[in-house]
Amino acid sequence: MNTNNLLSHRNKEPERGVLYIVGTPIGNLEDISLRASNILKNVSLIACEDTRITGKLLKNISVSNKLISFHKYSSSDKLDFLISKLKKGDSIALVSDAGMPLISDPGNHLVRETKNNNLDVICIPGPCAAITALVSSGLDSSQFTFFGFIPKSSKEREDTLKRIFENQITSIIYESPKRIIKLLYDLKDLCGIDRDIVLMKEITKRYEQHFGFNIEDVIKELEGKELKGEFTLIISGNKKIKSNDELKEQYLRDELKKLIQAGLSHSAAANYLSSKSTLSKNKIYKLLLNNDIKYKNKII
Repeated sequence: MNTNNLLSHRNKEPERGVLYIVGTPIGNLEDISLRASNILKNVSLIACEDTRITGKLLKNISVSNKLISFHKYSSSDKLDFLISKLKKGDSIALVSDAGMPLISDPGNHLVRETKNNNLDVICIPGPCAAITALVSSGLDSSQFTFFGFIPKSSKEREDTLKRIFENQITSIIYESPKRIIKLLYDLKDLCGIDRDIVLMKEITKRYEQHFGFNIEDVIKELEGKELKGEFTLIISGNKKIKSNDELKEQYLRDELKKLIQAGLSHSAAANYLSSKSTLSKNKIYKLLLNNDIKYKNKII
């Protein structure tokens, strides 16, 4: 078997005219993959958020290549330039300052425009703080919602915090050291102290730390200290909010009470609601039998 064929799912990389989305380390520089190193070494151009930060990574893995800054403030001319390079057959690597590009980072418009021009986009997987924190947290990882950084504006922030409160599955949040204490207090006021949290900093680095599970304990641990580096926060789902099925059942019970108290027989009430919902008459009738619903001042 020619194992060289296993190094790529298509042809020898990098291929001409391809945009590569390359995951880079989130802290520990040894987390760079062999495939990522090969791409960064051999592409025609590397588009990055900050040439100084990416320059340090390239120096560490002994890669010398041409860098061009590309971030959320880049002009449309810069986007057009990169697309023109791809059309000419150049290969480009898109990287962020750390982790997977486009995860709470700019670059989606470059990917979209590349696809709009019928050019190929290939992802080179790498570290991601959100997933690393989730699997290290001990909280439920079967389902989760990634919120990224909480908005700064009061209305958007309020709406996002409300969604986190109502979220029945695990939530993942990024936050800066300057705002993490305020966020923890806001979450404590909104969610109370019953929901488990795990807060992580310096992920994959020498001084990596995990704090949890009680939000009050986490606040006490951090308050008054000089905090540095970005934080990743994992919050357990709200198990006290009823599911959609439970809400539907509650609605049907309430409607049954209204109809019966208005004088309809339980059979007529069940038949009427069956015509207005996806449940059969028999299932609705069981709600009558399984719940103490009053019919003309009697329990049925």
